[in-house]
Order: sequence, then C-alpha cells, then structure tokens
Amino acid sequence: MVSKDLTKKAAEMLLQGATLLSEPCPYCKGVRVMKDGHALCISCGREPEKKEVPVVDQKEVRTSLSETLEKKLAVLSKELEEEKDHTKQQEILNSINSLLEAIDKIKNKQ
Repeated sequence: MVSKDLTKKAAEMLLQGATLLSEPCPYCKGVRVMKDGHALCISCGREPEKKEVPVVDQKEVRTSLSETLEKKLAVLSKELEEEKDHTKQQEILNSINSLLEAIDKIKNKQ
C-alpha cells in the first residue's frame, strides 16, 4: 500500500523536475522517482544502498589501454608477417589500422 506521505513527496519531486525511472525498485519492484541523483521508491520508500565510487585516474587508464593496444599491434604484426592468404591479410591490416587510430586518439588526449 502506497502511503500518502510517499505519494506526496514523489509528486513534489516530480513538480521540481524529477523523472520517473524505468528501472524498478531493487527491493519491492515499485516505481521510483529520481532527482539530483536521489532515487525514491514510491511504494516502499527505500533508496538503493549508498556505495563509494572509486576515483579512477584517467591518465593511468589511458596508459594501460595504450600498452594493451600496442601489445595487440605487435601480435597482429606477427600474424600479418606469417599470413599467406590475401583476404586474411586485408582483415589483419584493417585491424591494425583500427588499433593505430585508437592509439593515436589515446596519445592525443594525454
């Protein structure tokens, strides 16, 4: 049973620009309203547990990704060197080109 207080609070949130969420409440599957990162279930009144979001060092991520892409580039270069089939060579070259574009994008952001 939806309490009048929850309904009133949800209505106030909606009037202040809140939106209805498409995902149901993780506890009761009820309808939820969200405003400013605050989600409220209008059925049970519960909110999802607060979780600490780890801060990610974007430069470290780009460096790691760049290293991974460069390793993949070395593997593909070796495969290209050994491949005799022209069609497969083209596929490998397309993959190498995609990797080079990705590496270039990452390096331009650093």
